Amino acid sequence: MKKKILIPILALGILLSTVSFKSDFFEIAKQLEIFTTLFKELNMNYVDETTPSILMDKAIKGMLKDLDPYTVYWNEQEVEDARINNSGMYTGIGATVNSKDNKVIIVEPFKGFPADKAGLKAGDEIIKIGNVLLSDFEGDKTELLKGAAESVIEVSYKRQGEVEKTTLTRGAIEVHAVPFYKLINDDIGYIVLSKFNKKTSLETKAALEDLKFQGASKIILDLRGNPGGLLTEAINVVNLFVPKGELIVTTKSVIKKYNKTYKTRLPPIDTEIPLVVLVNGRSASASEIVSGGLQDLDRAVIIGARSFGKGLVQRPKKLTYGTQLKVTISRYYTPSGRCIQALDYWNRDENGDPIRLDPKEYNSFKTKGGRTVYDGGGIMPDIELESAKFSPITTALLKDRAIFDYATEYYYSHTLTDWGNFTFSEDDFQDFLKFLKENDFEYETETEKEFAEALRKAKADNLDKEIEESYHQLMTVIDKAKDKALVDKKLEITTLLKDEILKRYFYREGMYKYHLINSPEILEAVLVLNDTKKYSKILK
Repeated sequence: MKKKILIPILALGILLSTVSFKSDFFEIAKQLEIFTTLFKELNMNYVDETTPSILMDKAIKGMLKDLDPYTVYWNEQEVEDARINNSGMYTGIGATVNSKDNKVIIVEPFKGFPADKAGLKAGDEIIKIGNVLLSDFEGDKTELLKGAAESVIEVSYKRQGEVEKTTLTRGAIEVHAVPFYKLINDDIGYIVLSKFNKKTSLETKAALEDLKFQGASKIILDLRGNPGGLLTEAINVVNLFVPKGELIVTTKSVIKKYNKTYKTRLPPIDTEIPLVVLVNGRSASASEIVSGGLQDLDRAVIIGARSFGKGLVQRPKKLTYGTQLKVTISRYYTPSGRCIQALDYWNRDENGDPIRLDPKEYNSFKTKGGRTVYDGGGIMPDIELESAKFSPITTALLKDRAIFDYATEYYYSHTLTDWGNFTFSEDDFQDFLKFLKENDFEYETETEKEFAEALRKAKADNLDKEIEESYHQLMTVIDKAKDKALVDKKLEITTLLKDEILKRYFYREGMYKYHLINSPEILEAVLVLNDTKKYSKILK
């Protein structure tokens, strides 16, 4: 017998109450009533058994998908995951895992934590947890890895085609916002800042004070790959280097209560120490607040590549039954008044993709000291380096996990005992290109998308026979151009390959130590900090 469900009247009432101040109240009430009656009739009359929670989840995601990617619905577990991410503390196996294509893959075991102690490695596919075969489990498979501290679980995993077993004991996991810092050349302090959680400013402050105690008279703050996090923590990090009372961020919204200004509130640690900030295409959100604020206040030299360009602010809103809506409430603006949002999600092209502002349309702004900076596409470094960039081909390699999978293969076919002697040779790069072909790596360029759309239109106009041969010739030329792009972007690709490989052998600590000697961005930062005239000239 088909299960019937109750119309969510309570949720409907709550939704109506939260929007009652809107001028389109009647239209919202009308659409909600239509939806609830449709939801009821669908569940009562559809030919096959339906699951109300799955239908609703898809309906919610469908409603949100045409807004921006940061406005999302969180179920109860996702709410808990967000809380853990912001707190930096949780209980589990101590590893980053990826759940994709119905598989659970170990991405990175943290040194000294349960997964690492149990012998799990990056690239291992978890196939069974306890008595539960993951292929038969329909829920969030990664949840099975979580549990109380000191609880013991048996895990079966696939490694290089072989199935193995291990037993691990879950424990308390602390995720550091500052995973690494070190004094280099006796007078330069280097700090890696990987995320913005509730402990970020405290850990950054502690690292800064310790480095100054060791003799640091200059600082490099590394925000490469930092995806962001808490806005307040970003302001507090800037506050370490600028006086109390400085404007760092302004937020603007159509809703007046979200129009706010954020200033530094605490005494700084050091307002004079020379400072370089490293960014790249994966430095986003709170990272851009820090780098943009320090750049606008002429407090730091920015080195690397243009940052991601996320100038939107989200806030979680509690819903019923422990769920939440993380909704974009405003845009943020740096001290000079620029919004660095790169994509316009409210205006889209004919394919439905958000429009990227043309650099010709960027607006100019002035820093505190009168330097010219621009909005519209992330934070542009004062010194731009090719090694820090992320081209479309590199982004596709990351998205397809090609770099990750190659590093796994490399790990099981190479012996490496010292990070200091590691090199990624031309032969290694050619081996990587061979790996891509053997594994049918493909990606679609924007040019291909446009030509494919043109061919579809030609078919509708009965012109496809006349242009099909030319179309295939164009695709052949584009394929050759894509092969060439892999070689042209060798520097940025090999940078990521080396990082992924080094983590397999020496964890993040070894990777960071390797960076200190080999990273072009760090080497450039050292040169700038040691050249007082150049440093001052850039900021003036």
